[in-house]
Amino acid sequence: MKIYTRRGDSGETDLFAGGRVPKDDLRVEAYGAVDELLAVLGVAAADSTQPDLRALVAEIQSTLFALGSYLATPDAARRAKSGIAEPAQSWVDALEAAIDAKESELAPLKRFILPGGTRGAASFHHARVVCRRAERRCVTLHRAQPLSEVALRYLNRLSDLLFVLARVENKRTGVADVEWAGLG
Repeated sequence: MKIYTRRGDSGETDLFAGGRVPKDDLRVEAYGAVDELLAVLGVAAADSTQPDLRALVAEIQSTLFALGSYLATPDAARRAKSGIAEPAQSWVDALEAAIDAKESELAPLKRFILPGGTRGAASFHHARVVCRRAERRCVTLHRAQPLSEVALRYLNRLSDLLFVLARVENKRTGVADVEWAGLG
């Protein structure tokens, strides 16, 4: 099978459920942002010095791939026929449990944190802001074509976890978070 099909040369793409849409369609923007997040998380895992954080990222990437499949398949009957998982509250619960576990390693926040510290921490911060963009794209799509509320909660909670993982990466390697000192 060739990697190129030439079908997208005119600015359209196929949805998994069938049908063609412009490449800047709200749905394509939403699952494209999730795909970008998957890639950025791969960089964060590669940059991380912590095996447990890399393993957690692999689990998250698997869930994000399922979320992308859900977003790329607007027809519920086609999703069911194809075995595409609906976003599940258990996805959100797993993120909350990970946040609680990792946050227990950290001192309470007293100031805003600027992205930085180790390369791994900076990569988790980068993933966090890409996650926020994916969340915004999904919110925009949700207003036009309602999505599972769980999908929105998942992305919101994931950005929180990525912030915590950035702090954990710094803490475990003995590098202080970069605190915002405020203006003058």
